[in-house]
Amino acid sequence: MPDIEMDRVPKNGSDAENSSQNDSDADNISNSGKLIKKKKTRKRGIIFLSTIPPYMNVAKIREIFSEFGDVGRIYLQPSAKPGEKRKRVPNQFTEGWVEFQKKKVAKMVATKLNNTKIGTRKKSRYYDMIWNIKYIPRFKWIHLSERLAYERAAMKQRLRAEISQAKKEAHYLQTNVEKSKKMKKKKAKEASE
Repeated sequence: MPDIEMDRVPKNGSDAENSSQNDSDADNISNSGKLIKKKKTRKRGIIFLSTIPPYMNVAKIREIFSEFGDVGRIYLQPSAKPGEKRKRVPNQFTEGWVEFQKKKVAKMVATKLNNTKIGTRKKSRYYDMIWNIKYIPRFKWIHLSERLAYERAAMKQRLRAEISQAKKEAHYLQTNVEKSKKMKKKKAKEASE
């Protein structure tokens, strides 16, 4: 009679649980042989602010959003591009990102504050302005860093292209000026002869 191999099927799934438990325990054993539990990393949440009112800065945004939970990193996109003069309004930003330590808090802030007034008192300079906030799912701070690095590289490339174009135009103009001077000298010589 031929030998038939049968797959081993665990009863009640207990063997499968034990094997997966042993695998995870093996990952958590330190060099000294002690069992160490890995800390569960909390997922952070990021909200996007599509408009930033004039005179609002990072400190003010941190102050406002700290009421709801722990605020991590904040990035505000400046409105003035390098080389352009800034407007008379200080701290002018176009958009911003705020990272919360807990994703749950970020979702709650986005739903609670979206389309609500920024200022509560009539004398506040933000009284007539409205928050426009969106929670960005599956968005990590590294994505923002990559985007900003890409934009910086693109801007440098554009500047290099503009500089090289300006150099070409200046060289072309200089050669034409020299040609015209030579032609005038030649005509002056021919006229004097």
